[in-house]
Amino acid sequence: MTTPNSHTPLLFVTGGVVSSLGKGIAAASLAAILEARGLRVTMMKLDPYLNVDPGTMSPFQHGEVYVTDDGAETDLDLGHYERFVNTRLSGLNSITTGKIYEAVIRKERRGDYLGGTVQVIPHVTDQIKTCIDAATDGFDVGIVEIGGTVGDIESLPFLEAIRQLRTERGADKAMFMHLTLVPYIAAAGELKTKPTQHSVKELRSIGIQPDVLICRSEQPLPEGERRKIALFTNVPEKAVISAIDLDNIHKIPRWFHAQALDQIVVDQLHLSAREADLSEWDAVVDAASHPDDAVTIAVVGKYVDHQDAYKSVGEALKHGGIRQRTKVTLKWLEAEDVEREGAAQVLAGVDGVLVPGGFGDRGFEGKVLTSKYARETGLPYFGICYGMQAAVVDVARHLAGLEGANSTENDKQAKHPVIGLITEWRTQSGDIERRDEGSDLGGTMRLGLQEQRVKPGTLAHALYGKDVVGERHRHRYEFNNGYREQLEAAGMVISAKSMDDLLVEMIEMPQTAHPWFLACQAHPEFLSTPRSGHPLFVGFIKAARERKASNQK
Repeated sequence: MTTPNSHTPLLFVTGGVVSSLGKGIAAASLAAILEARGLRVTMMKLDPYLNVDPGTMSPFQHGEVYVTDDGAETDLDLGHYERFVNTRLSGLNSITTGKIYEAVIRKERRGDYLGGTVQVIPHVTDQIKTCIDAATDGFDVGIVEIGGTVGDIESLPFLEAIRQLRTERGADKAMFMHLTLVPYIAAAGELKTKPTQHSVKELRSIGIQPDVLICRSEQPLPEGERRKIALFTNVPEKAVISAIDLDNIHKIPRWFHAQALDQIVVDQLHLSAREADLSEWDAVVDAASHPDDAVTIAVVGKYVDHQDAYKSVGEALKHGGIRQRTKVTLKWLEAEDVEREGAAQVLAGVDGVLVPGGFGDRGFEGKVLTSKYARETGLPYFGICYGMQAAVVDVARHLAGLEGANSTENDKQAKHPVIGLITEWRTQSGDIERRDEGSDLGGTMRLGLQEQRVKPGTLAHALYGKDVVGERHRHRYEFNNGYREQLEAAGMVISAKSMDDLLVEMIEMPQTAHPWFLACQAHPEFLSTPRSGHPLFVGFIKAARERKASNQK
């Protein structure tokens, strides 16, 4: 265990040759093994882009924006981390070049540098080191992933900072793990080690000698290639680790453990650790590999051509299946296709439908039609964030008879603004009053973990099994309280509200009217893990199984 004021042992993860090799999954898998050895592990991502955070970046370009308990909008790799380790991360664990420069410039404006010239070295690199210390303090080991690949100009300040840390603290307090590609050339029938050699040469040219190599390839490294890589990279042969393509990412901890990767780290960093207990991961793999049932779930969204935009949703659905030995096949569908072709045709053959979060009016009507179709046909429906808002609009239009009901995100002059910014509505004696707040939306974003009170006797309460639950949020628009009574009178159940009773958190249809129709304003996918799942996703997959069995009968 670390002692007060001592430096947490650090392992830095870099990548070379090409991006998308799986640094995040490799780092998280190693963290899972170390945690299984009784160590308290934290993880951190250093991203080289200049954006302050991913919150305003396009999902098509960046993928999912992951949200932590403290409301930080982070890189999707933090989702991988939290699904593999039990540590709850925060904004400290996601650092971008933009954050670093913002902090440095703020210090310069305050006069912290006493009028001196502000430079990348030492000011920027010192700020990076300060952030690393803040995120890893108090843990037995910290794993820090550097985004991008070696050779990228954007990554150089981060690489220089970790080089300095190794020099300052020594090899027993800071070590380097480099992930690289060993391609297979089919025409020659050979694995090629030269890209790995060049990648390590590039890394060494900036003063970093890797202690461990993770070699990504289509097939296990033969001993000859392993020895060759070790010889040319100055890495011990036992520390040249083979990382092959596996059919289930949850097999990776066991695969790395079989090659003693965790023991290499434990030995070099002098960590006090027990033998690894990977039984939980073995159980996850066994359940996924030997399912007793299978269901098909439609995900109706607007970014389905880039599924990383819904990474946590897809993973949480699979976790819900793992918990009941059910294979979950995801059918990614464009909401606009529902508008063009009709819900009955687009959703034919699925056992359940999930409408995820999103922003903007494109495809929204398709989401409303998806809710209507599921509600009318008994198809299990799970709405998340925008998916809840679509369900509210569906109920308002088609059950409550409120023609023109909409969200003010899509129609500022909606006749019945059942969804809107809090600043656009408030209730006085049951009347709805609007206030035009212009385009100032930032102050209305609700982010991070917030508690909500669940109504006894509802489906939500049966799934959670408790009166108060906490879920993470990321949205601006809310259920308009002026329509609570009308929509409840039309048959909708408000099954959870914020602790102050102000905000509607969950809605559902009574089970006498529909077997499983539930929608929530929060993002429960961010708290799902393969080892424990999430009550809402487990319940949804169970309902899909029952729907499938009923149809087969």
